Amino acid sequence: MVGKKSGKALLREEGLARTDNNMKQTSWPDVGMINQKNYYTDYMKRDEQILSFRLRDDDNREKMIKSAKDKDRALARTGDTDVPLATNGDGEVEDEEAGVNDGIDASKMIIIHPGSQNLRIGFANNALPKSIPMTIACPWPLTESEEYEARPKRQKLDTSPDQQFGEEFSKKFAKLSNDLKLDMRANKRKVLPNSKELVVNYNRRTEPEKILEHNDGMRIEWTEIPKDERADFCGMKALRIPDDSTPKYRLFWPIQSGVFNEHPKDHQTRDHLFNDLETIIESALRNELGLTSSREWEEYSCVWVIPDLYDKRYVEQVLDMCLASFEFKQIAFMQESLAATYGAGYSSACIVDIGAQKTSMCCVEDGMCIEDSRINLKFGGYDVTETFIKMMLADHFPYQDINLKRRYDFLLAEELKINFCTMNQADISVQLYNFHLRVPNQPTRKYQFKCYDEVILALMGFFDPSLFDNSEKLAGRRRLLDRSYNTYDADTPDDPTSSAQLEILTSIKPSLATTANGFSNGNGTADIGTPSKEKPNPLNFLSRMDSEANGASRVTSAAASPAPEGTSTPVPSGPFVFGANGTNGGSPGPSGGMFQFGGGSHNSGTPIPTGMFVDQHARTQKDFAIERDSVLPIAPLDTAIITCITHAAKSDDKKLRDFFGGIMVIGGGAKTPGLGPYLEEKLKARRPDLADKILVGTSPREMDGQVVVWKGASVYGRMRTHESWIGQHEYERLRSRALYHKLIWHY
Repeated sequence: MVGKKSGKALLREEGLARTDNNMKQTSWPDVGMINQKNYYTDYMKRDEQILSFRLRDDDNREKMIKSAKDKDRALARTGDTDVPLATNGDGEVEDEEAGVNDGIDASKMIIIHPGSQNLRIGFANNALPKSIPMTIACPWPLTESEEYEARPKRQKLDTSPDQQFGEEFSKKFAKLSNDLKLDMRANKRKVLPNSKELVVNYNRRTEPEKILEHNDGMRIEWTEIPKDERADFCGMKALRIPDDSTPKYRLFWPIQSGVFNEHPKDHQTRDHLFNDLETIIESALRNELGLTSSREWEEYSCVWVIPDLYDKRYVEQVLDMCLASFEFKQIAFMQESLAATYGAGYSSACIVDIGAQKTSMCCVEDGMCIEDSRINLKFGGYDVTETFIKMMLADHFPYQDINLKRRYDFLLAEELKINFCTMNQADISVQLYNFHLRVPNQPTRKYQFKCYDEVILALMGFFDPSLFDNSEKLAGRRRLLDRSYNTYDADTPDDPTSSAQLEILTSIKPSLATTANGFSNGNGTADIGTPSKEKPNPLNFLSRMDSEANGASRVTSAAASPAPEGTSTPVPSGPFVFGANGTNGGSPGPSGGMFQFGGGSHNSGTPIPTGMFVDQHARTQKDFAIERDSVLPIAPLDTAIITCITHAAKSDDKKLRDFFGGIMVIGGGAKTPGLGPYLEEKLKARRPDLADKILVGTSPREMDGQVVVWKGASVYGRMRTHESWIGQHEYERLRSRALYHKLIWHY
């Protein structure tokens, strides 16, 4: 008698038995069951259920009621069926939509654009802003020149001027000089073989000429210190305080390199940092804008310009300061690159903002900053000033005691850079110049000096950042202010990030190519975006599968996917290095393959499976953010622009050509003669396939590149279409949560 067969045996005979190994067949995440309890409700799914939108609708309703009542009163007063049209002060008929913008008058709107070195502030109806130094002077036991080491840093004090900055700098300086001579000869320009000797010999034997005070027509009025009270000074008054004043004063710069200044020698507490920033803004309101009474401030609205890659702690602190301390009527925020397009009148452009201590770039398209294209580099015009003075000192500059930590020397160095630095090779020749050194309580001294190639070699640091002194730019970072974290996950940082910025950091520290979950994409860059943010194109399933394979998904396949047919075994690519294998910021993976995408943010081969080659729990998101903050973001300017545009275009050739044809250089660095054409030639050499499309320009209509961002913010504030104002009513109830509903970009 045949025994009864089991169910598994019957299934096996019928060919229905399960033969797999319980491994998932896809890396797509499992969709959980719908929560039937909340499926049929619309709680928090409509705009009218959110306080910010309810307040906006209530305001619009009150305006409509007020307008209807005004028309009824006018009808009753005239007794005519024709309602008279409202007119303004000039007797002209007002626009029907004039009340849509909360009745904001341009003269009642303050535009604030803070920078690392200068603050630009003014009313929205002003043609140009007030520009004041972003510094405050407070009574202190030591001045900054006594507390800090002299800048530029001298490595050897008991040696000749050409050797006082070390052998490495001397070799780099000599190499740059030789390369410039070769380039000038290639461009058919005259080069004197003994130019350097002529400069050194003249500077070595020149002596200053003393000028008495009554003969100096450009003498400086120094700030007088009151004897009875210990007052603080802001702006230019702070820079004009004599270094030997009684009592002594020390300068504090609350913002450095585009972020809060947390250097250990500057601000000891967080309150000290915030109070300095608030005091500078308050001084500008009272002294520059004439708003001497704080009771007037509640009638004014404010538009604050923030960086493209911002810290959320910075934005939240500005929100608290403006609405709680200054008690402005309302406030709106705007990003720098977007404000630049408003000021220039462009709808799409690649904005390159060269500031005093940071250089930022971002591609703007149709009124929005492309998030993955944002780059923030920690060098700017001040680094050029320091390098220029260092090169001049190496060539026996007659004023060898110059120290950029002294106030009058800092202003003198900035003046020398503005007057003499250029990128035009036609202006390079041995010429005689002079300057006046004005020191408090001393007669004016007139110096004569010669210079040759220092005026152009100092600017080469934009294309070779190792020429700058980058030793203390990250000192004290995150010492006073920690990064912002996700509300629902205390260990997940939620400050905005950019894949273009991450590619810059990865080129410096290749270990950043591995994401927080232990995955590395094929080309050495990790596709990390803003946490809890959807991909720009959720229907692009290839990129979604690819990003999930890089650690975004917690459910991944335990086995590797088979390689595409017709291809050989993929070769794992190492960390991406700029210029390697002839690449220009794009993906170093195989060209034309089915897995190649623009910007180098996707795999070029089979994704690495979980747990086989890397440790899945190697780093958390917090550890990854800490490591990312420890890397100083510096890269050649042309390479950074190509990286920015590549990540913005995302393999779209039309966008790539449009952005390369619309590069706008703004900021104080844009005023350097010849920088635009030189940068254009560098980009054409890097991308010869787009040489006929690349165009580098400045702000249009002869507008100063330093104020184009402020001008764009004033245009934005006067627009009636945006609804990004945060008022006192919303702030009292929502605090910083109002930013999520009011900002025009994903916060």
